[in-house]
Amino acid sequence: MTTTEDAFGELRPLMFSIAYRMLGSVSDAEDVVQEAFLRYHRAVTGGAAVESPKAFLATVTTRLSIDQLRSAQARREAYLGPWLPEPLLADPRAPDPARLAEDADSLSMAFLLVLERLTPVERAVFLLHDVFGYGYGEVAGIVGRTESNCRQLALRARRHVGEHKPRFEASREHREELAARFFDALGKGAVDGLAAMLAEDVMVYGDGGGTSPSWPQPVTGRDRARRLLAGVAGQIREYGIRLQRAEVNGQPGAVLRDRDGAVVSVFCLEISGGTVQAVRSVINPAKLGHLGPLTALREQ
Repeated sequence: MTTTEDAFGELRPLMFSIAYRMLGSVSDAEDVVQEAFLRYHRAVTGGAAVESPKAFLATVTTRLSIDQLRSAQARREAYLGPWLPEPLLADPRAPDPARLAEDADSLSMAFLLVLERLTPVERAVFLLHDVFGYGYGEVAGIVGRTESNCRQLALRARRHVGEHKPRFEASREHREELAARFFDALGKGAVDGLAAMLAEDVMVYGDGGGTSPSWPQPVTGRDRARRLLAGVAGQIREYGIRLQRAEVNGQPGAVLRDRDGAVVSVFCLEISGGTVQAVRSVINPAKLGHLGPLTALREQ
């Protein structure tokens, strides 16, 4: 019999991967995974015959995520300003548990926002089959639908995702090189150089959740984005903010920290065709607590 500790060490990365892609929230995903392992522990210590811990935990994690997502979607409809997933940073010191043999593109904010268009069950079926490689028979058992129905749900979800899925045409090396120049220019206030890296139809999103400062609507176009980023660059210099490069949701990004090292915000870039197609910034403190102490700048 596999102990709870053994299962946790071996299977937690996969369970977190499923829950995070389902929910777009680090904190909610961690709660779901914790509850799933608690239920597994109760089942094992209660004498239940759990033949496959992986199957048991995948089922519980997915079903809890579906229930959580149904209530979360209602909250997101009333969210103030653009809603973005909680940023997930790769740990440079260890393998990222959320990238367990899956393509990092399925972690991108752009991809997770496309998944928001699906129903919770469609999202679960699509992720389990197309991202995590479960067979339709396994998926049917996990979500409590027939295999035929799961095939239909996956087909519908796949068509929708295919219509909107971002395509990261640039190589990883090129994306990193362009991102390095982007954040260097942002930190130095080199706005003209910054603008040259932006696509003509670039989109800039800011998730403040109603907190101040925030961008209540997405900013579209190079000229408007240039003016907005010039303001950001001015604040960076005024408050002595440091840009720490990071991989955010599998894409190039940066964590902005104040003089004391506390988190101010997180930036993530979407790069394709040799230019920055989208800039996404998360400043909502409710979405940054898992990254460490938060700045007091917004309280000043």
